[in-house]
Amino acid sequence: MTETIGIGVRRREDRRFLTGRGRYVDDIKLPNLAHAAFLRSPHASARIVRLDVARAQAAKGVIGVLTGREWQAEGRGAMPTIAPVPFSDGRPMNEVSRPVFAVDFVKHVGDTVAMIVAETRGEALDALELIDIEYEALPAIAYGPDATTDTVLVHPELKTNITFDHELGDREAVRQAFRNADHVVSLDVIQNRITANALEPRAYIGEYDAGRDEYTLTASTQIPHLVRQWLADDSLREPEHKIRVIAPDVGGGFGPRNTHYSEEPAVLWAAKKFGRAVKFVATRSESLITDAHGRDHVTTCRMALTREGRILGIEADTIANLGAYMTAFGPSIPAHYYPRVMSGLYRVPSVHCRVRGVYTHTVPVEAYRGAGRPEGIYVLERLLENAARELGIDVVEIRRRNMLRAEDFPYKTCFGFSYDVADPPGLLEKTLSLIDYPALRREQSAARERGELIGIGLAGFVDCCGAPSKAAKAIGRRIGGYDAMQIRLHPSGKVTLFCGTHSHGQGHETSFCQIAAQQLGIPLEDVLLVEGDTGRIPTGLGTWGSRSMFLMGPAISEATRRVLQKMTRLAAHLMETEPEKVTVHEGRFIRSGTNRVLSFREVVRAAYTGHDVPAGFELGLEETVFYDPPDRNFPSGMQLAVVEINAKTGRVTLRDFCAVDDCGCVINPMIVEGQLHGGVAQGIGQALMEECTYDSGSGQLVAGSFMDYTMPRADDLPSIRFRHQETLNPNNVLGVKGSGESGSIGAPAAVANAIVDALWHFGVREISMPITSQKVWRAMLGAGSHRASAIQKPDTRPKKSKHEQLEVQTGK
Repeated sequence: MTETIGIGVRRREDRRFLTGRGRYVDDIKLPNLAHAAFLRSPHASARIVRLDVARAQAAKGVIGVLTGREWQAEGRGAMPTIAPVPFSDGRPMNEVSRPVFAVDFVKHVGDTVAMIVAETRGEALDALELIDIEYEALPAIAYGPDATTDTVLVHPELKTNITFDHELGDREAVRQAFRNADHVVSLDVIQNRITANALEPRAYIGEYDAGRDEYTLTASTQIPHLVRQWLADDSLREPEHKIRVIAPDVGGGFGPRNTHYSEEPAVLWAAKKFGRAVKFVATRSESLITDAHGRDHVTTCRMALTREGRILGIEADTIANLGAYMTAFGPSIPAHYYPRVMSGLYRVPSVHCRVRGVYTHTVPVEAYRGAGRPEGIYVLERLLENAARELGIDVVEIRRRNMLRAEDFPYKTCFGFSYDVADPPGLLEKTLSLIDYPALRREQSAARERGELIGIGLAGFVDCCGAPSKAAKAIGRRIGGYDAMQIRLHPSGKVTLFCGTHSHGQGHETSFCQIAAQQLGIPLEDVLLVEGDTGRIPTGLGTWGSRSMFLMGPAISEATRRVLQKMTRLAAHLMETEPEKVTVHEGRFIRSGTNRVLSFREVVRAAYTGHDVPAGFELGLEETVFYDPPDRNFPSGMQLAVVEINAKTGRVTLRDFCAVDDCGCVINPMIVEGQLHGGVAQGIGQALMEECTYDSGSGQLVAGSFMDYTMPRADDLPSIRFRHQETLNPNNVLGVKGSGESGSIGAPAAVANAIVDALWHFGVREISMPITSQKVWRAMLGAGSHRASAIQKPDTRPKKSKHEQLEVQTGK
């Protein structure tokens, strides 16, 4: 039997995707299907003075109109937070959950006020115009640092906008590091607010079976089992065993679909009330004002070094804008995932990070690909490259002086957890081997003599993903870190895997089946994967945080081991020998020392006929595995960007991008490389063009469509030069680590480093992301001012980014 692990097998699921045979939520047509539309707030902050739905209720095609008053009257709930973060002094987080319907006040543009169900989508949308609603507009805040003054309160009952004030690390050790430093480099940086804009907008179908008193939600979600749990416990408040959630093909997740949305319980509620299946599909502009956003940090940071460039300590003070309400994972991302990667690939004796989460009148924030790690790596790698240039040390050399070595692993960080295994120098050298670095520097110098601008930037990272359940508890998470799967061998010898993860672009239908096929010794085409259906799969936590292969790979391996052990016992009985005298090779069971052989199918069939089995043998071949990893895993990588900048216009062209990724054992290199390409594209998008821009005075989302929110296209990206490095994870049988977010973690810092490198001789020290041509042009105009920081309150003129105050750290 040909081995499949480590082979670049083409994704089987692409056959249907590329031929238009995918089955997404909006492809599903049900008899007597009704359509929903939602009234969204046009204000960032307002009191609802009056809400009259009578005209809408009487409109053509309208089946019914539902509001928050009815929702409340039935005792239904809100969306949960499962990752609260306490204050450092032990006080609980100031927690306000996102409501299904706003009742008395709206807290951000896009807040959900009412729901119309009609015969057609067009009739539902038309009827929205007939709802009579009066608002009393109230003051709003959109910029995170403004929320710390408590002048305007998002939730007045809290008497503050601070959700938590959390510190991590040894403050005194860091202070001592700065007292001992020969050189200190400081920066003020912004992580721009972005959102996922998945190819498929969010979509849901709610069904209610009155005869069985059961609900079915078909949803574009990453986490069907968690959505079912939250529907039962928090929002809809119906028994969990009477709710089924199905996530069919989903056109992208990226983190924002890793939370609970108001439309999920609302369509189920409407389906029961009106006796009709109810569908909702968001428009693109609607998604921009309702889908969770990501990032949005304002950080003051500094690094202490010796004159030789060795890092002594890092200090960061961050204000994390969490939006108007808490989301499932939102608060935990800046508090836990962000600071813990801040030492990266390097030997950093001390780090201290203070994070204040704040409420603002903006769309709530959730995970976005990388979820905290790009933010932490950006702080580290921007400081390190600026320090290198200030000290006159090449950026490659300063990394070599500080890098952990392969023999240092397992390595205990200053935060107290241990990196499992890595080879940072290997990552650096492999990256440099993809491009002639000395020749590139010579080219840069020659170009500068001609007045041309070339920049080279690097960024290395250690990721941290896949927390076991006890570690999840230690950081206050209200769910575990395990996942579950079931393997079923059918009487024909074919195999189905039922996995609690969910694939929305990760290629699980191929890579998971590769593991089972090789370990069972059967053809790949004999293995089928089922995901995304709480009615068929025991349980699971879905796909997020680069967790799927790290959890499901070992789970599948354990399930196949158990099945083969049972089959070996049966085969030994059929061949009249002991199990230890039977070997399994390429799907055949062989009695040692003889020519007696049973095929895979023969043994499976015997397990189902039951005609001749050993005493105590349980018929059938099914195994269920709950896998909780022994520890986190730590993928790592190195990325290098080369930019060319037009000295007249400031236009940035990304000329080259190199990446080396270490995700342990690579099950399918084509899929891993594809995941890295996608992550890099999203990281480049954040660095150069993407931003959810708010007007800081009114809280209006200025970038409310693709006319204003710019995403990278194919011609914005270079061909990515890519290599694998494999350091096998010692904590699981396959040696796998996470890979899905690696591309997005290093790319923003690498691109920003390259741009600053190109402009360093102008006096530029930092340009806030997205680094647009206008910002670069203005930076060059402001040449010669050498300021390290330029935080100012943002300009409140329409279509002016709230992040302009940090756009150029050289002044205006």
